[in-house]
Amino acid sequence: MTSTTVAPPTIATAGLDAAPSWLSERMGGASHPDAVRAFDAARETFIAGRRIDMGSLAASLGVDRTSLFRWVGNRDALLSEVLWSLAMPTLVQAEHATEELAGGERIAGILTHFVDDLITADYFREFLRREPARALRLLTTKESPIQRRYVATAEWLVRRELGEAPLGGAIDPAGLAYLLVRMSESFTYADLISGDPPRSDRARVAFRLLLRVDD
Repeated sequence: MTSTTVAPPTIATAGLDAAPSWLSERMGGASHPDAVRAFDAARETFIAGRRIDMGSLAASLGVDRTSLFRWVGNRDALLSEVLWSLAMPTLVQAEHATEELAGGERIAGILTHFVDDLITADYFREFLRREPARALRLLTTKESPIQRRYVATAEWLVRRELGEAPLGGAIDPAGLAYLLVRMSESFTYADLISGDPPRSDRARVAFRLLLRVDD
C-alpha cells in the first residue's frame, strides 16, 4: 500500500488550499490544457495593463466565447484567478524580504511589503482605476475567493509566528487574521474607499499597533 505525502502549506499555498475554486482545480492538473492556455493569455493581458475582454480573448485563442466560458467560467472567475496568481509571488517576495524578523514584527513586515507592492504595481492600479466597483467586489468581499484566500494566508502566518493564542490569548488566530486583512484592504484601496491616497507607511503603523510589536 502506497501512502501519499501531503506537502505542508506555505505562504504561496495556504490561501489556495483553503479556498479552491472550480477554475483553480481545473488548472491544477494536466487534464485541462485549454483552461491553462486561456488563463495564461488573460494574465499576460492584465500585466500589460489592458482590460481582459472575453470576446477579444476568445478570438486571440481561435475559439468562440462559448468555448472560452466552458474552459474558464465567467469573466469574474477568470479575473479572480489572475489576481491571486499575481498575489502569490508578491507574498513570497515579502516573506523573503523579512527573513531576519520573527513574531508579530514579521507578520507586520510581510503585510506592509504586500501592501506597498500592490500600491506601486502600475498594472494593478490601472485595473483599480479602470474597474473600481468590480475590483472592490472581487478583492474585498467573499463574492470571489480572493479575500478568503488572503484571510487564510494571514491566519497561517499568525499561527506560524504567534501560535494558537496570539496576543496573550486576547483573540483567536482566525479573528486576528480577519482584522489584519481588513486593515490591509483599507490602506491598499483607500483611494477607492475613502478618497485618501493609499499609504503603506500608515499600514505599517497600524499593523504594528494591532500586533503589539512595540509593546
